[in-house]
Amino acid sequence: MIVLDASVLIAHLDSTDAHHDAARRVLHSAAGQDLAASVLTVAEVMVGPARDRRGHIVDEVLDALHITRVPLRPDDAATLADLRATTGLRMPDCCVLHAAQTVGGAVATFDQRLADAARLLGVVVVD
Repeated sequence: MIVLDASVLIAHLDSTDAHHDAARRVLHSAAGQDLAASVLTVAEVMVGPARDRRGHIVDEVLDALHITRVPLRPDDAATLADLRATTGLRMPDCCVLHAAQTVGGAVATFDQRLADAARLLGVVVVD
């Protein structure tokens, strides 16, 4: 399973994004593999479209790509706090790492700090 970071999803949705073509390549190369995203990542991706009252489009695209939403549970708080304390990453990035660890998946991201932290934790990063 490949857990997608917001950077990949936002780039995929926005044809003017500098990483749009790379996002398309990531998703194309992942064909046949299960895809997932943390619910916090999904919320992060929805912010821009929500400003235009188009947040529902994100759900439609994620559904079309068969992207599983990885939920956060109340008992995940301690694990997320530990990830934040040990990696120095922002909480949304910690949620990506946590989702990958939860599902035993790899991470797809354009964020070098997140990629480096994932590798240090033994999480495979999709290039």
